Amino acid sequence: MFELGSTAVLMWGLLFGAIGVGFCLYGKKQRAVVPLCVGVALCIVPYFIANVYVLVAIGVTLTAIPYFVRV
Repeated sequence: MFELGSTAVLMWGLLFGAIGVGFCLYGKKQRAVVPLCVGVALCIVPYFIANVYVLVAIGVTLTAIPYFVRV
């Protein structure tokens, strides 16, 4: 059912997951909602995307959200 397309999907997923953990820790410590939600999304999203280009596009977009959205 879930098939890994290539090693690139695994590596990008690992990178975005690590960034997501960092956002989660930062959001929890600073009590900031946006980085916390983005961190959770970055930890979960790589499990459901098998295309490398889509994964990178969504990962970069999610990573940039806390920079542009200040709540």
